[in-house]
Amino acid sequence: MSAEADLRWLAAAAALAQRGVPLSRPNPAVGAILVRDGRVVARGWTRDGGRPHAEAVALEAAGEHARGATLYVSLEPCAHQSARGPACADLVAASGVARVVVGCADPDPRTAGAGLARIRSAGIAADLVPSPGCAEGLAGYLSLRGRGRPLVTLKLALSLDGCIATASGESQWITGPEARAHCHAMRARHDAILVGGGTLRADAPRLDVRLPGLEARSPARWVLTHGHAPAGWQALVAPEAISAMADTQTLFVEGGAGAAAAFLRAGLVDRLLLYRAPILIGGGQPCLGDIGLASLAQAHGLWQHQHGGQLGKDQFEVYRRIES
Repeated sequence: MSAEADLRWLAAAAALAQRGVPLSRPNPAVGAILVRDGRVVARGWTRDGGRPHAEAVALEAAGEHARGATLYVSLEPCAHQSARGPACADLVAASGVARVVVGCADPDPRTAGAGLARIRSAGIAADLVPSPGCAEGLAGYLSLRGRGRPLVTLKLALSLDGCIATASGESQWITGPEARAHCHAMRARHDAILVGGGTLRADAPRLDVRLPGLEARSPARWVLTHGHAPAGWQALVAPEAISAMADTQTLFVEGGAGAAAAFLRAGLVDRLLLYRAPILIGGGQPCLGDIGLASLAQAHGLWQHQHGGQLGKDQFEVYRRIES
């Protein structure tokens, strides 16, 4: 099969993997597709709680039809056994597939190339074909494994003049219902959500997911504070301490201005999600506090626009931090 076809099938596996986000935690959400003669034989994605893995689901669904097929998988099959199941590399090696194409290498030292090596040792062609879609879908997992911390998305809902509230603190609602529903959908895709202690005390936010059918996907709640967290919450004493968030792959920071600035000042924001309402407040509360810039030159070249769109009357924009 051509390199172009490989990338198309890997993109499909990456899209399939998103069905497991974020319920596959603590494991990454992975997608697997078995293809023979240009047709899908079976597919699978990582199930709730991390097991079974995507490859195991796809191979079980295919049965004997896996023989001679090509397996496309967004992440290198694991090479380690656990109490919860066998190594996927062993399952693949025994499956009779003719070829395996992997979209992203696994940085877990228990696998890290060993998965592909074990499959090749069984006489199966196995190729690593780096796929932008697979890497993007696994960004939280790759951040946790590579940097020891979750991927951080900072969300801001603001007016055209950069305010998140009036001077008196009124902020409900700057954006419309479509933007708020979109924000709830984004919450449902993250492992954890965080606000600052001031926002918690002033607004008592629920930070849950209030979309029909997605209520069970509400993320773990964290507060940036020097004091104790209320019941049902966990406390973070400083942004730099996010490595203590155990197996958290993705963190959604909702503010307020102090918490947002603290994460930006620490260089810990990977993505910006802006909901911009077509209103002017004037003299209101700014969306950010001091983020530590000494000169305007330091502000340039940090962010790249990824995509955006319209949500009712509001505009949303997504930016990613450019790695230095």
